[in-house]
Amino acid sequence: MFERYIWPLAHGRSLELGPAARIMGVLNVTPDSFSDGGRYAQADAALTQARRMVHEGASIIDVGGESTRPGGAAVSPAEEQARILPVIEALAAAGDALISVDTYRGETARLAVQAGAHIVNDVWGLQREPGIARVAAATGAGLVVMHTGRERTKLADPIADQVAFLSRSLEIARDAGVDEQRILLDPGFGFAKETPEENLDLMVRFSELSSLGRPWLVGTSRKRFVGAVTGREPDERGPGTAATSVILRLQGAVIFRVHDVAINKDALRFADAMVARGMAAGRGAAG
Repeated sequence: MFERYIWPLAHGRSLELGPAARIMGVLNVTPDSFSDGGRYAQADAALTQARRMVHEGASIIDVGGESTRPGGAAVSPAEEQARILPVIEALAAAGDALISVDTYRGETARLAVQAGAHIVNDVWGLQREPGIARVAAATGAGLVVMHTGRERTKLADPIADQVAFLSRSLEIARDAGVDEQRILLDPGFGFAKETPEENLDLMVRFSELSSLGRPWLVGTSRKRFVGAVTGREPDERGPGTAATSVILRLQGAVIFRVHDVAINKDALRFADAMVARGMAAGRGAAG
């Protein structure tokens, strides 16, 4: 069953997980993200979109200043910080939602938390800049540790590769002094999962990842494998994404990182209702 879990975050904040699915709204303040590049690169547009996502039901806004799409151009730390810090400061001042910073750089993470962010979301699983784990430990930020297959040789079995990579990430976090209760894991859909089948297989076997003992955040939003299944272009993949959200919720995921908040919110309310009915009938649920 989905047990109640309080996720401690920076600045004395926390978030209840478990009984109801939570949504993390994607806010890319970049010119080149794969589905919304340039749309929210200006601070005013970014803040308007953040308020819209909060109104539609997002608990967290995830602010990113460097595209993580395949082949995306790297930016300097200074450019990344110039993009995200004004937005994070304005969001923190508004106080409407929890704020996550999507970065693998330790210094960017430190400045983002200083500006008001509550969560650090690292798509390289602490294994590109391990110092980011020390920032999380020092600031008390919530920490999302994502699996990736980029720039390395993966194990043939997708679950074995998840366990091997993320176990190493958890070791890095532990050695840096991060409180395990502050860590969530992310299987990294689309990150060097090269075929639709590899992503679908990961979805089918997702509940096996409970062996790692941490709550799970998932991000399937508008990914290429959703397009491969539905035949839709990126900005038309909201319904397909919502279907994946329901599937993963019923297998134990607790936070859903999405672009299209409203449709996923409704879909996840239905999934939560199904979970509640199963619990009421004594049949339980994944978790």
